[in-house]
Amino acid sequence: MKIKKKAGHRHMTSFQIIILGFMGVILAGSLLLMLPWASRSGRWSSFSDTLFTATSAVCVTGLVVQDTATYWSEFGQVIILLLIQIGGLGVVTVAVSIATIAGRKIGLMQRSTMQEAIAAPKMGGIVRMTTFILKTSFLIELIGAVILFPVFYREFGLGKGIWYAVFHAISAFCNAGFDPLYAASLTSFAANPVVNLVIMTLIVVGGIGFFTWLDIKENKWHIKKYRLQSKVVLGVSAFLILVPAIMFFFLEFQHMPLGERIWSSFFQSVTTRTAGFNTADLDKMTDSGKMGMVLLMVIGGSPGSTAGGMKTTTAAVLFAMAISVFRKNEQAHLYNRRIAEETQRNAATIFVLYMMLFTGSAMFISYLEKVPLVTAFFETGSAIGTVGLSLGITPDLG
Repeated sequence: MKIKKKAGHRHMTSFQIIILGFMGVILAGSLLLMLPWASRSGRWSSFSDTLFTATSAVCVTGLVVQDTATYWSEFGQVIILLLIQIGGLGVVTVAVSIATIAGRKIGLMQRSTMQEAIAAPKMGGIVRMTTFILKTSFLIELIGAVILFPVFYREFGLGKGIWYAVFHAISAFCNAGFDPLYAASLTSFAANPVVNLVIMTLIVVGGIGFFTWLDIKENKWHIKKYRLQSKVVLGVSAFLILVPAIMFFFLEFQHMPLGERIWSSFFQSVTTRTAGFNTADLDKMTDSGKMGMVLLMVIGGSPGSTAGGMKTTTAAVLFAMAISVFRKNEQAHLYNRRIAEETQRNAATIFVLYMMLFTGSAMFISYLEKVPLVTAFFETGSAIGTVGLSLGITPDLG
C-alpha cells in the first residue's frame, strides 16, 4: 500500500509579504482615487494618475502628476492622507497593530515580518515596539496639529484650519511632502516661526527612526548609554542639518530679509532629506544649490523611520571606510567601535545600487524628455529618496 505524501505548503518570505502588502494598499488606494467623488470635477480619474498618486502617497514620496489642492476633492485628500499614514508607519506595522487591537495572537512569522519591516535588531519585544511606535506617532502628530491650528485658523477659518493643520502634521511627520495648499505651498509662511519650527521638528522626529526614540526614552540625556546606531543617527542628522543650512545661507536666498533667510536656509536643509515641503522658490536657486539638495535627498533619513533615502547610517559607514583607507587602518571605526565587515559590504552595495539607479534614470529622462541634466538629477533624486520636491517637470513627463 502506497502512502501519499502531503504536498508541502510554500510559505512566503517576510520580504514577499512586505512587498505584497505595499502593492495591495497601493492598488486599493488607486481604485478609490479613481472614483468620481475623489476629484473636484466629479469625473472618473485615469488609472495611471491614481496609481502614480497612490504609489507616491504610500511610499511617502510627494511627487504628483495632479495638484493635491486643486485636483482632488476632500474625499480624495482623505484617501491620500490615509495612504500617507499607512506608508509612514509601515503597512506591516499597521496590520500588526490592528491584529493586536482585535485580540489576535501574533505568531512567529508575523513577528519576523515585523522585524524586517522596521529594521529591528532583534525579534524580542517586537509587538511591544509596535505599540510604542503607534502611540508615539499619533501623539506627536496630534501635538503638531494643535500647535499649527491657530496659524491656519487665522488664514483659512475653522474648517480648513483644522484640516490643513492635521494634514500638514501627518504629512510632515511621515516625511511625505504632500501639501493640501495651492502651488505656492508653504512659501507664504517662510517667515513664520511657528510653521517653520513645527514642520521642521516633525520632519526631524519622524526621520531619526523609532529605535532612536526608544533609546532617548529609556536613557534620557545619558548619551553614553545609547546604542551605536542611535549615536550615529543623531550625530549625522545634526551635521546634515547644520552644514547645509550654512551653505544655503551664504549661497542662496540673498534677496530675502535676514530673518526669513535664516528660516529658509534651515528649512530647506531639513526638508530636503525626504520631507518634500518648501518655503522658497526652488527655480530661483543656483545649480550648485540644487545639486547640494540632490545629495541630501539621496542620503535621506535614518533606518526604521518614516523617511526614505540611502540612510544616514549608510553615509556614516562609507565615511568611516574612507577615513580608515586614508589613515591606512585595517578596520573602520565609529565612536571607537569597530564596524563589522558585513555592515561595510552592505553599505557599499547600497551606495552602488543607488548611484546606478539614480544617475542612470536621470540621464535617461534628460535624453528622452530633453530637459537639463541638473533638473533630471533633481527629479530622480527626489524620487529615489522619497522626498517629493520638484522643479515642476513631473506632471509633464511622458
